[in-house]
Amino acid sequence: MAGTLRHPVTLFSGGWPGFRDRLLTQPAFRNWAAAFPLTRPIARRRARALFDLCAGFVYSQVLLACVRLQVFDHLAAGPLPLEALAPKLGLPREATERLLRAAVSLRLVERRRAESYGLGPLGAAMVDNAAVSAMVEHHAAVYADLGDPVALLRGEGRRTRLADFWPYGDPGEASLPDERVAAYTRLMSATQPLVTEEILAAYPFGGHRHLLDVGGGDGTFLAAVAKRHPNLRVTLFDLPAVARLASDRFRDAGLGARAAAVGGSFQADPLPGGADIISLVRVVHDHDDDVVRRLFRAAYDVLPPGGVLLVAEPMAEAPGAETTGDAYFGFYLLAMGHGRPRSRESLQALLGGAGFTGTRSLPTRLPLQTGVLVSTRQTH
Repeated sequence: MAGTLRHPVTLFSGGWPGFRDRLLTQPAFRNWAAAFPLTRPIARRRARALFDLCAGFVYSQVLLACVRLQVFDHLAAGPLPLEALAPKLGLPREATERLLRAAVSLRLVERRRAESYGLGPLGAAMVDNAAVSAMVEHHAAVYADLGDPVALLRGEGRRTRLADFWPYGDPGEASLPDERVAAYTRLMSATQPLVTEEILAAYPFGGHRHLLDVGGGDGTFLAAVAKRHPNLRVTLFDLPAVARLASDRFRDAGLGARAAAVGGSFQADPLPGGADIISLVRVVHDHDDDVVRRLFRAAYDVLPPGGVLLVAEPMAEAPGAETTGDAYFGFYLLAMGHGRPRSRESLQALLGGAGFTGTRSLPTRLPLQTGVLVSTRQTH
C-alpha cells in the first residue's frame, strides 16, 4: 500500500465503526482503495455520492430551469431536434444545448438520434404533474433561506421567506386576511393529490359516518374522500380565510349539505364535534411538541369512544426515505421557524400521552411522500 498509515496502534480500537472511520481518514488508504481492483468500485461510488452532495443545488436548478421553460411539456408529444426546441424555449442554441446536456445527465431528458432529444424516465414523470412542478417552483424560497445554513442553525439573521410563506404560526393567525393565506393554500392544494391517493389506498374510510379534517386547507383532500365515499359526511376546520376557500370548493364539487367548512385556529379554538374520525394531513410536523400534545388531546376529547385519529405525513426514519425526514424536512422546518420531523415511534409516544391506544402504522406505496398512523380513543 502506497504511503504510511498513521497511528497504527490506535487503528483497531473502538470496534468496527471506530476502525472504519480511522481507516477512511487515512489518505494512504483512500489512494490504495481507489487503485485496488476489488475496492475501486466502492471508492468510485462513494466519491460520486460525496460529489453529488456538493453538486445537489446545481442539479435542482437544472430541474427548475426545465420546469420554468416547460421542457417536458414541449417534449411530451415526441422528440424534437435541438434547432426546433431552442426557439420554443426562448434560448440561444448554445444555451439550449447546455441545458439539455445537463438534463440528459440527470435522466430528465434522453438524447435520441443525431441532435434530437426526448423525455427521460424522470422527465416523463413531470408531464402533467402539477404537484411536483409546484414544489420545484416553491424551492426557490427554500434555497434562499438555506443560503447560510450555519446562520440558520444559530438563529441569526433576518426573518426567513418560509416563515412569511407559512404564516399560521403567528400569534394572530386566526385573523389572517385572505391574501396572507392565498399562496400557501394554492401550494397545498396543488400538492395534496400526491398524499391523498396514498391515504385513500391505505385506509378504508367507508366504515365511518363523519370525517373531520383539521388544518385541511381548501378542502382538496376532503373533496376527494367524499367523492370516493358518498355516504360520508365531511367537515373541514382551518383558519377562517382558508375555510372560506374550502366552502367554495365543496359547493363547486356539489357536495351539498354533507360537507361543511368551519373557521378557527386549533391553537386557540375548540375542535368541532360530531365526527367519529379526525384526520391530520401534513399538519403535525409543522408544529412543536407542545402544540402537538395539545392538538392530540383536543382530538381525543372531541372523539367518541372508539373514534379514530389518522395522522398522515412524511415521517423520519422511514425505510428508504431516511434523507427526506431528517435532512430535508429537518432543515425545511427549521427555516419555517417551528416544527420538526418525527419518526413513527415519536408520534406513537405523543399519541399515547394524549390517551390514544392501539396505534397502527399502515403501509403506503410511497413512504417518501407520506406515512399513515391510526389511533383509537379508548372505549372506557
